[in-house]
Amino acid sequence: MNPQSLPDSAETGSNQTRWSRWVTLAVFAAALAWNLTMGLAADSAVDFDGGKSAWHDGFERFDYVMDEATLVITPFQAPEGERFGVRDPVQGQRRCVVVVPKVPAPGKPWSWRGCYWDHQPQTEIELLRRGFHVAYISANATLKPGREWDAWYEFLTAKHGLSPKPAFIGMSRGGEYAYTWATANPGKVSCIYADNPGGNPGLLLRIGVLATNDIPLLHVCGSIDPLLGRYSNVIEDLYQQLGGRISVMIKDGAAHHPHSLRDPTPIADFIVQSVQPATSTPPDYLSGRITRSSFYSVENSYREFPKEGTYITTRGAWFAECYERYSFELNGVEGATTVIIPKTAAPGKPWVFRAEFVRRDAAVDLALLAKGFHIVTGPVSYNTDGPVLAHWNAVYQHLTGHGFSKKPVMEGAGRSAGDAYAWAIQNPDKVSCIYGENPVLISSMSKAPLLESLEPLAKAAVPLLHVCGGLDPAFKSQTGVVEQRYKALGGAMTVVVREDGGHYPLAPQDPRWVADFIAATVR
Repeated sequence: MNPQSLPDSAETGSNQTRWSRWVTLAVFAAALAWNLTMGLAADSAVDFDGGKSAWHDGFERFDYVMDEATLVITPFQAPEGERFGVRDPVQGQRRCVVVVPKVPAPGKPWSWRGCYWDHQPQTEIELLRRGFHVAYISANATLKPGREWDAWYEFLTAKHGLSPKPAFIGMSRGGEYAYTWATANPGKVSCIYADNPGGNPGLLLRIGVLATNDIPLLHVCGSIDPLLGRYSNVIEDLYQQLGGRISVMIKDGAAHHPHSLRDPTPIADFIVQSVQPATSTPPDYLSGRITRSSFYSVENSYREFPKEGTYITTRGAWFAECYERYSFELNGVEGATTVIIPKTAAPGKPWVFRAEFVRRDAAVDLALLAKGFHIVTGPVSYNTDGPVLAHWNAVYQHLTGHGFSKKPVMEGAGRSAGDAYAWAIQNPDKVSCIYGENPVLISSMSKAPLLESLEPLAKAAVPLLHVCGGLDPAFKSQTGVVEQRYKALGGAMTVVVREDGGHYPLAPQDPRWVADFIAATVR
């Protein structure tokens, strides 16, 4: 998702209105489709018969008690002194609570509080207004997730017809417990909102199963919370690298408390969107072993949230454009080919062909994705010293046979730029341009020295663009030589130098002009 502005930020105007309308329409359409598949299950559900009382804003609350030995769940009347909260149960029992919306949403979505019932409940109250059920089972330092949680899940889904994929809400230890149950049951979770979450080493080792199941995560944390660096940041880094969708909101100057947001709209929006069934269709050119992941920028955005009384740093999949990334295999080709798919392909289906893994700070590639380019990483075999020309030729034939442009953009940084040049020199009439960042022209795809093999590119009028640091060790021996020889051959080349820059950072500070240059060569 790519919200132009958040409901509680200082930014207002037409972008916010369009985003709100888009979310409403998208959720409504997905909910209608989901309702068709969930209708029969909902019709056979049993009404709640637990001890009845009122929860915030007059919502009906039903209480139960579970026997830990037998897992039998029976109605229980909450004591009057509890008001909206719940006390710890007697030994051998678990208290269970479910709050019912006034009008259930299609598919009967629900949220599951991992710990600390009724603490900062504003997100659950907002979800109830949107038709969610809200549920809880006793949890504290000694009452941890286990077979009791499994029994409570079956009670709510099998007997009462709630959605088979609840959304988890976990604060502090509740975040750890949400992750504990979710990693053991990844097919039974729609998303996790974790607020200053705790954790443990075992949980960090299991987090990958959630990314494999494409479960979106949202962390809301304080910038000086002692758990931020220990768990939230570690989970964020792991999840990004594993290709999962994770987003964070870091409240400037906030500690472990207070949890949540005063205005829970961004959190509720995330949960509502996350529980909708996936609607994407894999492209028809995929073959062999296929894996899917997500690609998005991790650039920070720092904006004021007046209702929170502070600024919040936002980043991740919920706050940036999120793209699908597929890896697949071709017969006779060693190594996987990876494609990052734009939201809407530009006319002619332009694409970038490159050798190295696309990092989340690849600013130029992100700018090209926004322009409708596909980003393709060519295969590299485990059994060779680099890419194999025949394998890259096979990928080219496969993708152009499925409508990709006949002239891809060749791109690379450092020595991987040499692979881009090597393929282009062998296929000069199949290249729109070459873009290199601090390039070194060496490649296993060419036996001849690449610096002495530029003539085919010049004859084909392939434009070259290099972005370099003036202090990069290879600047004079590589880009300097290429520029001199290519212009002597009559070729067109642009070199941009950051005089005080070294090898890193590779990308220019403003990638837009590079993306515009590349797009112009494609046109």
